Amino acid sequence: MSTRGGRAVEKISYLGLPNCYRLSNGAVEAVVTSDVGPRIVRYGFAGAENILGEVPGATLTTELGDFKPWGGHRLWVAPEAKPRSYAPDNSPLTVAFEGERAIRLTAPVEAATGIEKELCVALDGEGSGLSVSHKVTNRNLWAINAAPWALTIMRGGGTAIFPQEPYISWDDYLLPARPLVLWHYTNLSDARWSIGKKFIRLTTDASANHPQKVGMMNKQGWAAYRHGTTLFVKRFDYEEGATYPDYGCNCETYTSGDFIEVESLAPLQRLEPGASAEHVERWTLFGEVEAGASEDELEAAISPFVAG
Repeated sequence: MSTRGGRAVEKISYLGLPNCYRLSNGAVEAVVTSDVGPRIVRYGFAGAENILGEVPGATLTTELGDFKPWGGHRLWVAPEAKPRSYAPDNSPLTVAFEGERAIRLTAPVEAATGIEKELCVALDGEGSGLSVSHKVTNRNLWAINAAPWALTIMRGGGTAIFPQEPYISWDDYLLPARPLVLWHYTNLSDARWSIGKKFIRLTTDASANHPQKVGMMNKQGWAAYRHGTTLFVKRFDYEEGATYPDYGCNCETYTSGDFIEVESLAPLQRLEPGASAEHVERWTLFGEVEAGASEDELEAAISPFVAG
C-alpha cells in the first residue's frame, strides 16, 4: 500500500467515485469519499466484505434537488424535516490529512440550510478501532436549534442489536427506565422485531418493503450489528439531563427491505451564528463471533465486545 507524506492512506476509486481515500492498518480498512458527502463508504477487515451497505443507485428527489445516500455512513442534522434534511451533498469536499491514518472532510456550506458539515475519520494504528467525529457549524446569520446525527447504513442480511436497560425488580425501583419512541408506521408485531428483556433486535428482510423504525434513550452508549459471524459495534456518549431529538432519542434504527440503519444522535443545542456542535462515535469490528438465537446465547457471545 502506498503512503502520502508518511501516511497510511491511498487514493482510490470506489462506487464509481474517483477521488476516495482508503485508510488501512493492515487489519482493517475504511474508505471515505471526497467527491460527494462526506461519507464513509467502506469499513471492513482487509480483503473481506464491507460491513457497510452500498446503495450507489439510490436517489431521492426533492424540491432542493437529488439526494443520493450512496451507502455507508453520513452526517445529518436533527430534527429531520423534508426537504431540509435531504439537501443534496453532491459537491467536492475540502480534504485535510491529520496524522498517519486520519482525514478531515469538510463539505461546502449548504445553500438551503446554511449548515456546514465536517467529518473526521481516524483509524487506530492496530486493531479495528475507528474514531468518527461529526461536526456541524451554523453559517447562517441567525441562531438555529440542531443536533449532529450519525447514520450508518449496514450491509443487508443481518441484525441490529440495542441494549435494554439493566433489569431492576419492581420491589427495588418504581420509576421508568427510558423512553422507547415509535413512528406512525412502526408495527412492533412485525416479525423483524425481537424485543426481549436484554435486547431490542431488528433484522432485515428483503421481501418486507414496508419500513420500521424505533428510537430510544440508550444510556448504555452502544449499538451493534451482526452479519454472519462479523460484529460491528459503535459507541457514543449519553449526556444525563440533556435534551435529545425525537422525544428524547440518542439512538435510532430504521429498516425497509434489505436496507437498515444504525443511528446515534447528539443532544439538541442552540447554535448561534458561527457556533458548532460535535458528536463522536467509536467503531470496532470483530470476526468469528458465534451466537445462538436466544438472548442468553447472544449476551454471552457479544458481552466481551460491547462492555466498557
